[in-house]
Amino acid sequence: MKRLSVQAPKGVVMIRPHHFGPNPMTAEDNAFQATDAARQPSAIAKEAYDEVSRMADGLADAGVAVHLFEDETTTRPDSVFPNNWFSTHSGGHVAIYPMYSESRQSERRADIIEMLKNEYRVQDVIDYSGLEKDGVYLEGTGAMVLDHIGRVAYAARSNRTNEVALERFCTHFNFEPMIFGAVDRQGNSIYHTNVLMCIGTEFALIGTSMIPDAARRQEICARLEETGRQVIDLTLKQIENFAGNAIELDGADGRVVVMSARALASLRAEQIKALEVSARVLAFDVPTIELAGGSVRCMLAGVHLSRRENVNKQPLYAAMSDR
Repeated sequence: MKRLSVQAPKGVVMIRPHHFGPNPMTAEDNAFQATDAARQPSAIAKEAYDEVSRMADGLADAGVAVHLFEDETTTRPDSVFPNNWFSTHSGGHVAIYPMYSESRQSERRADIIEMLKNEYRVQDVIDYSGLEKDGVYLEGTGAMVLDHIGRVAYAARSNRTNEVALERFCTHFNFEPMIFGAVDRQGNSIYHTNVLMCIGTEFALIGTSMIPDAARRQEICARLEETGRQVIDLTLKQIENFAGNAIELDGADGRVVVMSARALASLRAEQIKALEVSARVLAFDVPTIELAGGSVRCMLAGVHLSRRENVNKQPLYAAMSDR
């Protein structure tokens, strides 16, 4: 459990929203979104702020480097999900992505990229956001679930995953694209791949029943297993409870699998035992954030970069707010 892994980043970027709320502009193709008419918007925003704060503190206590940024704007309801607009990669590489919803395109922040350059060894930043002008979208590690060991980019087809953009990313970052169809119980395309699957160092969580093509389903499982991973199959109900929206991180005492309390509660005892073979399960209660159709993994942009030796390595980094 204490072995280092290129799959599990040691640090994350998080955004703490001051005016959170489910985004009506993204609800059309995100079946995971919900509303809460019983609470006032101000109460929802406050609880979301508190959920992010508790999660950031919990991750820092586990030894994960947390870079926490504030968002005090009122026009970016989904900014709590930064993994959709940028990703980082070993060797010093950063990607910036084109976003499907116009309401989300302003989430990209120069201060976060500058922090990465200052605190980590960044060699280059490849910006794909200009593809938005052509109606071409690829929403980062929401659209793709990356196997950093086997160098495979798994991607479910959707409005937010364009095959041309996927091919371009894979060429630049040395991944093999593996695209497939995945649908919910109504037959609608799953909006983001990372609600369907999670890849850790020695395991993979995946809702195989949501992949209609039996041959493709078998190919995906085979690719995961050939890297030595145990494939843990999730039911549709477990996916709907965000059990696939998890991430493996490297903490002070070894690897941890981070997911929501709702997700953990949906898992069977044998599934949890299979996860605990290689990592400790760490769960956070984020029901308010989950109203927006994403969960714990969506809230974390992993930092797969090498830390500069001359920076202050505090476990919790608080950046200036972006007003």
